[in-house]
Amino acid sequence: MSTKSSATEDVTIAVGERTDPRPTPIAARGPAAPGTLLAALGVLAFSLTFPATAWGLEGFGPWSLVSVRSVLAAVVAGTCLLALRVPFPGRRHWGGLAVVAAGVVLGFPILTTLALETATTAHSAVVVGLLPLTTAVFSSLRTGARPSRAFWIAACAGAAAVIAFTVQQSGGALTRADLYLFGALLICAAGYTEGGRLAAVMPGWQVIAWALVVCLPIAVAGAALALPQEPVRLTGHAVAGLLWVAVGSQFLGLVVWYRGMALIGVPKASQLQLAQPLLTLVWSVLLLGEELPVAAPLTAVAVLVCIAVTQRARG
Repeated sequence: MSTKSSATEDVTIAVGERTDPRPTPIAARGPAAPGTLLAALGVLAFSLTFPATAWGLEGFGPWSLVSVRSVLAAVVAGTCLLALRVPFPGRRHWGGLAVVAAGVVLGFPILTTLALETATTAHSAVVVGLLPLTTAVFSSLRTGARPSRAFWIAACAGAAAVIAFTVQQSGGALTRADLYLFGALLICAAGYTEGGRLAAVMPGWQVIAWALVVCLPIAVAGAALALPQEPVRLTGHAVAGLLWVAVGSQFLGLVVWYRGMALIGVPKASQLQLAQPLLTLVWSVLLLGEELPVAAPLTAVAVLVCIAVTQRARG
C-alpha cells in the first residue's frame, strides 16, 4: 500500500448517508518503525492465541469458550469506552465495524476453536500462516492499493513456504479442521482489511472496542445457550487460556495491531504475520509439549527472508 496515499484514502463506509468521501485522517503517516513495532507486538499476542485456546478447551466446550471470551473482551472494551467518554462512531463507519465484528470477533474465533478440537496447534498455526497473503489480496481489492511486483513475489513465496510446510505435515489430505481454518482465513482477512481502513481515521483501539461492543448481545446469548450444554472445569490452564484469548488476543493485541496497520499500511503489516505460525510453534512446544516439526527451522528461515523483502519493497 502506498505510504503517501493510504492514510488519506477513501475510508467512507456507505450506510445510507452522504458523507465527505475523503475524511481527514487522525494522523499522517509517520516513520515506519513505530508502526512496525506495534504490528509486531500484535503478532506476538496473536501467536499465543492457539496455545491459549488449547488450554481453554481443557475446561470449556468450544461454543462456551468463544462466547465467554467475547463477553469478557466486550466488557473490558466497553468499560474503556465509557471511562474515556468516547463518542459513538459516525454512521458511515458502522458498516465497516460490522465487518470487523463478523470477521475478527466472531467468525475467526469460532472457526479456529472448532478446528483445534481435532487439529494440533502446530498444524493450525501453519495453515493460518496464509493469512498475510489473504489479507493483502483483500486489501488490494477493497482499497484499490497496488503493491509493487517485488512485494507480491515475496508475499507469494512466503505463502508457498507455508503451504509446503502444511502439505508436508498433513500428508496432502485436507481435513474438516482445514476447511474450518481456510474459512477463518477469508473472514479474518476481511475484518483486518476493514479494521485497517477504519484505523486510519479513528484510534485503532476504538475500532476493535466498538466491534466487541456490537457483538456483546450475541455473545451473551451464546454463553447463555452454551454453558448449560457444555460441562465446565475451571482448571488453572482453562482460566489462564480464557483470560488470554479474551483480553490479550481479542482486545489488547488487536489494539496495537490496528494502530500498526494504520501507520504502515495493511499489506506490509500483514506480512509480519508470516512469523506468527513459527512463533506459535515455539509456544506449542514450551506450553503444550508438542513436538516441533523438523521442517520448522527451514520454514522459519524462508519466511523471515520474505518478511524482510516485503518490508523493503515499496508499495
